[in-house]
Amino acid sequence: MPGPEKESGGATAFVVHVEPKARSERSPRDAQERLAEAVGLTAAIGLEVIAARIAPLGRPTPATLIGSGKVGEIAEEAARLKPELVIVNAQLSPVQQRNLEKAWGTKVLDRTALILEIFGARAATREGRLQVELAHLTYQRSRLVRSWTHLERQRGGFGFLGGPGETQIEADRRLIGERIVKIKRELEGVKRTRALGRQARQRVPFPVVALVGYTNAGKSTLFNRLTKAEVLAKDLLFATLDPTMRGVRLPGGAKVILSDTVGFIADLPTELVAAFRATLEEVLAADVIVHVRDAAHGESEAQKADVLKVLSALGVPEDRTMIEVLNKIDLLPAEVRAGLLAGNVQGKRAVAVSALTGKGLETLLARFEAEVSRGNIDLDLSLDASDGAGLAWAYRHAEVLARRERAGRIALSLRTSPQNLARFQNRFEGKIKQKQNSA
Repeated sequence: MPGPEKESGGATAFVVHVEPKARSERSPRDAQERLAEAVGLTAAIGLEVIAARIAPLGRPTPATLIGSGKVGEIAEEAARLKPELVIVNAQLSPVQQRNLEKAWGTKVLDRTALILEIFGARAATREGRLQVELAHLTYQRSRLVRSWTHLERQRGGFGFLGGPGETQIEADRRLIGERIVKIKRELEGVKRTRALGRQARQRVPFPVVALVGYTNAGKSTLFNRLTKAEVLAKDLLFATLDPTMRGVRLPGGAKVILSDTVGFIADLPTELVAAFRATLEEVLAADVIVHVRDAAHGESEAQKADVLKVLSALGVPEDRTMIEVLNKIDLLPAEVRAGLLAGNVQGKRAVAVSALTGKGLETLLARFEAEVSRGNIDLDLSLDASDGAGLAWAYRHAEVLARRERAGRIALSLRTSPQNLARFQNRFEGKIKQKQNSA
């Protein structure tokens, strides 16, 4: 089965997606799409997928999750194909993992372990590494960790795949617990640093616009297009892990801070949600949340539901204002694309764009401006024509609606946020007046 771009050649893998019949009856997700996603996750850490299949599940078996008949079928296939590991796209208990490894004669990773391995390979900053290690140790605390030396070491990660001569985490619960306590203490420092950073931005202040969405929805491509940055943007699940922030100038001249965040995914491990809370608090503190969706994906609606579920777990209220962006419209048929660009979008807040071609971005920036300027106030400011510093300050911190010069004076009509009013009053005491109709 073809998958997305791989990082590099690596060990061979057999992907098994476990599809509970009860879920398939009530879930909008298609089993083949879920299998394809599991193949993409596997390819994302450089593994070569040599086989992939769906294992229907009527009733979970405590010892192996799937029934003995399916275990036997996969064992025969594994004996023939000789994969170096089997990826089970489901959550396995430690006992189930051990029993399947014995039955199939190879290393087994469940969905949680696979996602943790991807995050371990992606984290580029010290903060990211700490957060992934915390999630990894929380996951591993209840599991027996053994050394597997028959695999080549994969790039990054935290030891699920093992490698020749490599020491696995073999500490007992006490040592793991001590490490978890230490990491949490360090991440508290990260949380305080981020809070100070937010306070500093509030003093400037520039509104923060946070991009969220399902992994591979095109957030980083959109971020790069809007900010002219060079964040890694590839057809690869979880290409972005560490958050990035850049300034963006809006059409009216105002500036916002655009934040690119880690992508979400269905059944995101609770360990990762907890570990990345310090980072994802940037989303909670944002002035505007922008939900980027892959409009060309067959399960775009199901992915939307998964993202909203994670946002709810983070504490984002259901009634929070959010801009919905339908990305990748360049992959849609011409007539559908034209209709979306003309405004025929489900949901009045949705904006259709192509981050790749730039289509629809002007409309998106205008929507950013409408959201961040909601509730703004109008001011009149009178300055001496010689006050160049004051004039420059006003232009930097407000939208200039009109400018009039007369008899050595400059009169400006300004629009700014309510949070900025006190700063203008302090900077231009006695020279500024709030218009009556902008309370």
